[in-house]
Amino acid sequence: MHVNQAQTALWTEMAADPGDGADRLTAWQPARWPVAPDWRLLVDGFFASPSAQELGAFVRSRLEAGAVVYPPRPLWAFELTPLFEVRVVILGQDPYHGAGQAQGLAFSVAEGQRQPPSLRNIFKELQRDLGLPLPASGSLLSWARQGVLLLNTCLTVEEGQPASHARQGWETLTDTVLAAVSGLPQPVVFMLWGAHAQSKQGLIEAACGQGRHLVLTANHPSPLSALRPPAPFIGCGHFGLANAYLGRQGLAPVDW
Repeated sequence: MHVNQAQTALWTEMAADPGDGADRLTAWQPARWPVAPDWRLLVDGFFASPSAQELGAFVRSRLEAGAVVYPPRPLWAFELTPLFEVRVVILGQDPYHGAGQAQGLAFSVAEGQRQPPSLRNIFKELQRDLGLPLPASGSLLSWARQGVLLLNTCLTVEEGQPASHARQGWETLTDTVLAAVSGLPQPVVFMLWGAHAQSKQGLIEAACGQGRHLVLTANHPSPLSALRPPAPFIGCGHFGLANAYLGRQGLAPVDW
């Protein structure tokens, strides 16, 4: 799995928006989904597993039944953000289930798409925390290219059916990803928003030892919980805390 930083930097520069006009998954072809070289062993190991065979059979059956499945490239986060370049993990649950929204990056939407409420609250907190202007675009592509792994625990979903592909096998892969990132030698910030993401805190700490990385928790940025005590998302200050932590470790801040 060891790939030098020059290779991963080149891969990150080359990885681009799918841009092929497809806004949905058209076939189950994981061998054709590119990932950065240092993810390859982990990803190939998963797709050779019984869990992945069952997942593939499920997704193929749903596609054959006429289901509209998002996103078009489920592994795009692993294409844009090489393993050994990860500095921050933002953990989501499953992709957006509206037409044209999901990209394969947690919380991000494509250029030109209306920002979903959770993403608007993320930008509001950035404005409050760091004084940044509210962006017109909901694309978080620039974050992914800076080592922010925008990871959902489930990587596909059906149109209008949240959590429709949960517990079908994706979690086996994403739990392995979290363990791999937790085992990295460099410091990493984990942002766990909401009960679902926070349920992975034990896995993260078991893989790395408590205190090795910075784990930040708050409510989910959904309007249903963003202001709810005792740990509201609005006011959490996670973006400033992450950059301060990275700075103390001698690492460059994220340009949010």
